[in-house]
Amino acid sequence: MYKRNIYTVLENKNIAKDVFLMVLEGDTSFITAPGQFINIEIEGLYLRRPISVCDWDDKTITIIYKVLGKGTEIMSKMAPGTKLDILTGLGNGFNTQNEYKNPLVIGGGVGTPPMYGVVKDLLSKGVKPTVILGFASKEDVFGEEEFKALGVDVYITTNDGTYGTEGFVTDVIKNLSGYDYFYACGPMPMLKAVSLSTECSGQLSFEERMGCGFGGCMGCSCKTLTGNKRICKEGPVMLKEEIIW
Repeated sequence: MYKRNIYTVLENKNIAKDVFLMVLEGDTSFITAPGQFINIEIEGLYLRRPISVCDWDDKTITIIYKVLGKGTEIMSKMAPGTKLDILTGLGNGFNTQNEYKNPLVIGGGVGTPPMYGVVKDLLSKGVKPTVILGFASKEDVFGEEEFKALGVDVYITTNDGTYGTEGFVTDVIKNLSGYDYFYACGPMPMLKAVSLSTECSGQLSFEERMGCGFGGCMGCSCKTLTGNKRICKEGPVMLKEEIIW
């Protein structure tokens, strides 16, 4: 179930290379789990822009997005007070209602934002995860201090080695032991590598171009053991065991 409403931009700031944090004020009642996303209408453009939810409370939604095209470029120039037509409560988020006590929370690039909500949700249940965040380079890194402020261990990797561990999130995973589950969001190659390099179960949140954002167009499907599933509707979060790579 999703809801359409008007939201007001409270804050919109640059936090890393081409990456912006935006705080929106409005109805948040349809957001029920970390990993869900919103779909923003941009004036003059036909398709809405799907952006994952980083955090939310009873009055505001925080999103973090990267400027990758015309829509997000327009968003990056929006001033506080701007009104936006948004669909909220889209997609199935992460399920943290399980018995695992030592999970990994893994974010890659702009797949990092929804993992902040996952960590907060796990901590509220008495579970302290280990966080691994992967980026291309030092100038792309964001969120490290915010995750650390929650009281969890945070590992940063960069492809070029300019910050943290040189390499990929899997280079950190292979040196860790004792974890019993994982939650991950990021580009497809990262999700595949995490899935194939871990023996435990986990949940994967897929990033994909979307047409409608609510399951009407079948434009964002992926292969699973039970047939094709729509990332915007049955996902974006799916179980590791059901994905056909």
